[in-house]
Amino acid sequence: MLVALAAGEGLGVAPFATFAWSSRGLAAGIAATAPLLLGLQWCRRTRFGPVARLVRLVEARLAPWLAGARPAELVLVAVLAGVGEEALFRGVMQAALAERLPGWSAVALTGVAFGLAHALTATYAVLAALVGAYLGWLQLAGGNLLVPIVTHALYDVVALRFLLDVKETPPSSVL
Repeated sequence: MLVALAAGEGLGVAPFATFAWSSRGLAAGIAATAPLLLGLQWCRRTRFGPVARLVRLVEARLAPWLAGARPAELVLVAVLAGVGEEALFRGVMQAALAERLPGWSAVALTGVAFGLAHALTATYAVLAALVGAYLGWLQLAGGNLLVPIVTHALYDVVALRFLLDVKETPPSSVL
């Protein structure tokens, strides 16, 4: 959030200029989460090597950090990530780029930046860039930052909850 506010100040862009609390925006954000959740399900079940390896890596690195987390803590982390990242990427970066470029170009460039910011692996960077472009499209199409914030935060709540459900598998022993 602080980075978004500082970047917005430097670029002359108010991070929450397009934020409007409304039941319609809230509903749109909830509905827009569905494609991301379908993508998450596919990632969790696919045998496609790069994605399957990414899932195992995320489970191995993040699941232990979440062990014992309460639901309210997961929601807090997800909301902070949703608000902070959307304020920075859609509220500041995409808005600043859209002042100089066509909207679709601003969405694409911001999506790439979002992917690079999440570059745990090359696969994760690509998937995050696609998610970032989707969130950017939501912002461009609806004009309300509430929609990508809700979508992002709700997706993160579900994804974090899935990570909590990861069971530690005992290492295989060699005789």
